[in-house]
Amino acid sequence: MNELQKAAAGLLYDANHDPAVLEMRLQAKVKLHDFHALSPANVTARQAILRSLLGRIGARFTIEGPFHCDYGFNIGIGDDFYANVNLVILDGAPVTIGHHVFVAPNVGLYTAAHPLDAARRNQGLEYALPITIGDHVWIGAGVSVMPGVSIGSGSMIGAGSVVTRDIPAGVVAVGNPCRVLRATTEADARQTRFAKP
Repeated sequence: MNELQKAAAGLLYDANHDPAVLEMRLQAKVKLHDFHALSPANVTARQAILRSLLGRIGARFTIEGPFHCDYGFNIGIGDDFYANVNLVILDGAPVTIGHHVFVAPNVGLYTAAHPLDAARRNQGLEYALPITIGDHVWIGAGVSVMPGVSIGSGSMIGAGSVVTRDIPAGVVAVGNPCRVLRATTEADARQTRFAKP
């Protein structure tokens, strides 16, 4: 079993010294460098780079730069995706994102984690657990989504939240750690005036 097969199985793997793993991350960094070097007006070339980097990306997407990921091939994104600046996806394990998902600035999706004991951390070992985000999700500014978390369709994650547990579908969830505040309602769909919470 190679190191990325171990990662896919949720086992400890060598993310810091294995030559094959390091080469795959370097290839991703080179593509991201090319992406960032292009003018934002060169939409076609920027999208072509992202399509060559990511495992799957649907129709009609925008990822504002800067954007960073570890490998790219573990990321699958549906149609009508928008990510604002400074999206970071650590994709040692699969990251699956549904259709019509909006991501605010400075969001991190982190599949990677490290052992609690220093000896194994010092060996360069880590593990990765998949992240799944359903359809019609809005993730607010500065949110961190931790390894192994799922966010249900139609939910909204409030700015600054740290999502350490699964979030069900159709809710507003906020905080550190992120907790369900309330279910979304039909009144939300009719709201036309917005005030500070």
